[in-house]
Order: sequence, then structure tokens, then C-alpha cells
Amino acid sequence: MLQASVEGIGFWGSGLPDWDSACAWMRKGERPLDPPARPSPQLLAANERRRAPGTVAVALEAALAACEAADRAPAGLPAVFTSTHGELTITDYMCATLAEDPRAISPTKFHNSVHNAAAGYWTIGAGAHVAATAISAGNCSFAQGLLEAMVQLHAGEEAVLLVAYDGNASGPAAEVSPSTGLLGAAFVLSREACAGLPALQLTLHTQMPAAPVQRSEEGPLLQLFGNNAMHPALPLLEALAMDQESLWLRAGAEQWLEIGIRHE
Repeated sequence: MLQASVEGIGFWGSGLPDWDSACAWMRKGERPLDPPARPSPQLLAANERRRAPGTVAVALEAALAACEAADRAPAGLPAVFTSTHGELTITDYMCATLAEDPRAISPTKFHNSVHNAAAGYWTIGAGAHVAATAISAGNCSFAQGLLEAMVQLHAGEEAVLLVAYDGNASGPAAEVSPSTGLLGAAFVLSREACAGLPALQLTLHTQMPAAPVQRSEEGPLLQLFGNNAMHPALPLLEALAMDQESLWLRAGAEQWLEIGIRHE
């Protein structure tokens, strides 16, 4: 069993621009009247904010909010960035341009097309010299990112930043890898038990649980973000906000994560 305290949570979703507004939606059904259309991560300089793709912006916005909630300096936290697809809009552009006019490829778009773009922007913006890991595991990306962060804690890290995000798909990619809207969630997880903070207990199973698995489709966040590729992260957010005590996440073809939550 792997254990961690949740020191801070960051969130940005289309229409719910922070964790407080996400909690208000889950608990009271209230939404902001005029939410911003796109995150604006203050970690980046103004010109970098303009050039950064939506997935980078949402990842950094959520990550910085989690660090601020945890009162942790971003530069000192090892980070795990997990995304199902990375930046599919730019991937579609790259494929179309290579097919039609390869010499017209934009160097900036090429730079932003790589899967670890958000991790790279984060280390530069935060001035971090600690490890930053980028993970993709299809629809199990969130579960594997959570497992990686918990394992790093178990291996001796004091605290780890976990960032999960995905954005819009476009072109032919949207037919095979559909995703809409921007969604980012981040967690600062620490190894030591902290009074007053929720704690996670994670167990990896190689068989489907005998008991019925909680259906995430019933949750309030799924009503808004169920079509985003990072929707597997939403059940944990809902459990933390609604004081639920357990949930299961699929982590692979023959892997399940059982997550117990202790609310202080």
C-alpha cells in the first residue's frame, strides 16, 4: 500500500477556472457567470503565455495553483505530468502541413508539438532543476501518473507535484482520439501524514474488483468534462470534494488502483 497526504489541489476546466469554483459546482450546482475562455499561467512571461498552446496553459495554471495551495515553492518539487494525447490540435496541424507543404512547418508549433512540452515549460517557468516526468498511457494516463507520483514518494521524495491535463482534438485525430475542451488538475502529494489534510491510500490490483466499481459518469464534473480525454481524473477530484472514502481506477489491461481516502 502506498500512502500520501494531499497538500494542495489545482484545477482549471472550461467554465470552471479554479478549484473553488469546481467545488461550488459539485456541492451547490453553482457556476461562475463570466469565466475566462483560456487559462493565463502567470508563471510564464507574457509573450510565452501567448505562444503556449492550450494544453500547456491549462497544465501550468493548475500546477501553480496546487503549489500555492500547498504553500510549496514550485522550483523544489519533482513533477509528474500526465496527458492522454498531449497537444492534438498541433499534431493535426503538423500532419496536415507535412502532407501538403513540409517546408511551411512553423518552428514554434513544432516546438510545442512534443508530448513533454508542458513539463518543459514548467521547469523553465518555475526555474526547477529537479526531475520532471512526462507520462502517457492512453485512457489509463491519470492512474499511471498517480501511481508514478506515489512510487516516487515511496522511494524517498518528500513531496511530488502531479499534473494531469488534456485539450481539444481536431481533424482526423478527433475521430480516433476524441477530446473536447480544456481540463487540468494538479495535486501536491507529500509522504508525511499532515493533520487536517486528506490522505490517500493506494493499492495496485491485477484483477477486477469483486465489488461493483463506482461509475464516474454519475459525478457532477463528468457532466461538464466527460468528453475530455482526462476525464478519468475526475472521480478522485469528486471524492476529495464530496468526502467520499474510496474509489477504483482502471490502470491498465489487467491493473486496477484501489484508492482509499481519509478525510481529516
